[in-house]
Amino acid sequence: MSHSTPMEIQAVLWKAADKLRGSMDAAQYKEFVLGLIFLKYVSDAFDERRTELAKELTEDGISEDQIGGFLEDRDEYTGAHVFWVPETARWSWIAANAKSQGVGELLDRAMDAVMRENAALTGALPKIFNRDDVDQKRLAELVGLISDARFGGTEDRPAQDVLVEVYEYFLGNFARAEGKRGGEFYTPQSVVRLIVEILEPYGGRVYDPACGSGGMFVQASKFIRAHRGRGHKADIAVYGQELNERTWRLAKMNLAIHGIDGNLAARWGDTFADDKHPDLKADFVMANPPFSITDWARDESDARWQYGVPPKSNANYAWLQHMVSKLGERGTAGVVLANGSMSSRSSGEGEIRQALVEADLVACMVALPSQLFRTTQIPASLWILAKDKSSQGTKGLEDRRGEILFIDARAMGEMVDRAERALTEADLAKIAGVYHAWRGTASAKAAGLTYEDEPGFCFSADMTDVRGHGYALTPARYVGVSHPGTMEPPEASPGGAAALMRDLYAIFD
Repeated sequence: MSHSTPMEIQAVLWKAADKLRGSMDAAQYKEFVLGLIFLKYVSDAFDERRTELAKELTEDGISEDQIGGFLEDRDEYTGAHVFWVPETARWSWIAANAKSQGVGELLDRAMDAVMRENAALTGALPKIFNRDDVDQKRLAELVGLISDARFGGTEDRPAQDVLVEVYEYFLGNFARAEGKRGGEFYTPQSVVRLIVEILEPYGGRVYDPACGSGGMFVQASKFIRAHRGRGHKADIAVYGQELNERTWRLAKMNLAIHGIDGNLAARWGDTFADDKHPDLKADFVMANPPFSITDWARDESDARWQYGVPPKSNANYAWLQHMVSKLGERGTAGVVLANGSMSSRSSGEGEIRQALVEADLVACMVALPSQLFRTTQIPASLWILAKDKSSQGTKGLEDRRGEILFIDARAMGEMVDRAERALTEADLAKIAGVYHAWRGTASAKAAGLTYEDEPGFCFSADMTDVRGHGYALTPARYVGVSHPGTMEPPEASPGGAAALMRDLYAIFD
């Protein structure tokens, strides 16, 4: 069969998703379809390597009688970075035996066999196909449809790249289909790219404590590949944690598909109640944790609360302090939070924010455009934290101790449809470029970028400025020109009606 294009595969497999949509909820059919896509891919990649190997052996003069043994040599596959697929897990075998042996049972066995033979996939694949609530007739139809998709590669486009495009397409579509719940496992790509482009994670330990389906790690790997070539994605060591079991499995599959050897712990778990990486000190922390959650595992004696105990009513400052606790001596973090985090003074949050600022941990604040997140209408901001804002010796950075860069990017982005906005390539380049110029990074110097305040867009504030604004970190207060239609919170000392009004503005700003 000739290889399918990514668009052809997407069309076939979205049709496959429709086959199940009527008989199960969105979260369940997401797991079904993505699990089957993954199994089909590893089988196709295995078959492709098998064909290549047979050709190589024939050209080397190996007789047909001897070739069979070599074709079942596991090392010939794993050495070529192809997952080893036992015979009964190969798609051709499943398709041939589905009617006579029961498709659900065959698929569960296949998932189990692939995980058993490939340590990187332990616990990652769903074994949910042979349940009483699964319509086996529809499942058989689904297998038939997926059989029409061929995840083969070409010399210019490896099979892995084809699957990556299809898999990412499906993650995005499933997030949209699930609505608000989709935000639990998927961060819009332009937001992820903004964090990665600002932090420039060329190498070191990368951590995400609310990793969802692993998008931050995937984009970090793509960043390195784009700037330094395919062979350098191993320059980062990936550490992550995810609360939801199904999402944790999606992340494991996503990393495996992208060839990323990540440590997502042996199980899913709550980052606040059961930190899976307690001793980790990361070079980069990248996260889009759930906004303003009220139901979280709060322990007032937790050692992470160095700057104040976060309120039970909102975990935003718990996330920020957790990120800080994970940073190495020169670590940096990019954290997406609800806009209220920048200026809220309720339940001690103002005091925690003041302590973070006075500890010189805040490097940059970016106000993001509206509608970047299809799954929530809450306006968002990006916090860039840094443990060391000095010149860092031989790195020759700009010494930015006692300063914070404010960027108001709310006017940026383009609508991709009626409900969702995305940052453009030009937007990403401008925001990241301004930060790099301000910090004096090697990439900024190579591009000849120098920093200047730009009224209405960016401003470098010193501690006197920030103290004068009562430690509120809303960029529009500093950049000189308010975004059209946006009210500015009143300046006043803490307490009384003015403080109440400031908190109300923080909620709606």
